[in-house]
Amino acid sequence: MKAMIAWWDLSASQQNAETLRDFLREEARQSWSDIPGLVLKFWVSAPEQNRWGAVMIWESEEAAAKASLPRSAGEIIGHALDFREWFDVEATVEGDHGLPSLGGLGTALLPQVQRQLENY
Repeated sequence: MKAMIAWWDLSASQQNAETLRDFLREEARQSWSDIPGLVLKFWVSAPEQNRWGAVMIWESEEAAAKASLPRSAGEIIGHALDFREWFDVEATVEGDHGLPSLGGLGTALLPQVQRQLENY
């Protein structure tokens, strides 16, 4: 497996973490869920440092290279990534947690997550 970490510096963009959360709620999460070879993607933000990014876990580098990707946050941010690095995934573990699933979690989806946990 391969991991890719990427982020944008939003200082020169009209976007911020809050506006990009709207993008996640409206289209990003659903459009990424059917990508062949993508094991897991999570979006990350550091509002204090004005950064937005993602971490993706792929089955293989080949799977990532041939994937047809949906619209990128970069189109909304207005410039290319500031940082991208690939890593080998040496091991994984999922801890003992009370969440029903890892899918659909996060700040951008908080109201949906709260409903999910209430129904759990």
